[in-house]
Amino acid sequence: MFLRFQSPTPNRRGVYPGIFALVNGLGFAGELTEAEEEFRRVNNAWYDAAYTNPSTVDPAVYRTPLAASWFRMTSTGLVDRIAGYLEILAAHAVAYVRLESADPGWVLYEDADQVVVVPYAAQR
Repeated sequence: MFLRFQSPTPNRRGVYPGIFALVNGLGFAGELTEAEEEFRRVNNAWYDAAYTNPSTVDPAVYRTPLAASWFRMTSTGLVDRIAGYLEILAAHAVAYVRLESADPGWVLYEDADQVVVVPYAAQR
């Protein structure tokens, strides 16, 4: 089973940004409090150190239109830290949706903790 948190609406490229992109966007725009920015930097660094960035394995993986990463629900270390990102989004009234799927799409990348897929609906 896979888990994803994303914007309920697509951006101008038709992509539904995930929670990291949403929180990073707030950070890059200077909209986070000092504590939120510290959380963002510390936890982004933790994710970078603890988990494989799919683009380091396949530099083209996110160049595929509508490619999106999903967490494996069994990767509790990865999933546990999501709550802090969701709290930041809620504090800034940034909408998101929680998605769960046993088969989220065409797999472009896969490891023990995550997959990057193109949703089946995008292939029609």
